[in-house]
Amino acid sequence: MIYLGADHRGFELKNKIAKYLESIDEEFYDLGAEELKPEDDYNDYAHDVCLAVRAEKDNIGFLFCGTGVGMDIVANKHLNIRSAICFNEQVAQQAREHLGCNVASLPADFLGFEEAKKIVIKFLRTPFSFEERHARRVAKILKLEEEYGLY
Repeated sequence: MIYLGADHRGFELKNKIAKYLESIDEEFYDLGAEELKPEDDYNDYAHDVCLAVRAEKDNIGFLFCGTGVGMDIVANKHLNIRSAICFNEQVAQQAREHLGCNVASLPADFLGFEEAKKIVIKFLRTPFSFEERHARRVAKILKLEEEYGLY
């Protein structure tokens, strides 16, 4: 399942991506914001999306905020979440292929809708490579999570 979340700065882009996903028959859940609230906090939406994503192995999340940084920081505090700030298709592809990322944080202040669509599709359609070096590196990340704990 695909989960979407955005604060006030990512609200418009998230809504456009939601309509796009509908148009290509991708099933998703929009976890907010449901309306534009200039005082909202990215932390809340990132947290909700990550809880949903980590509930099942194949879930994917897309987070939208101004720079992508705040959402990305919050996302990467979660156990079994690997989030990347995806500002172009190449980064989205490598985030999936090399790191097995399951969340993409998109910088809405710096992306147009057309570029965001390409990033979302690239992220959705790119599998993890399972090359030895990539698997080894992800295993090290998982070991850090186990040793030092995340919630």
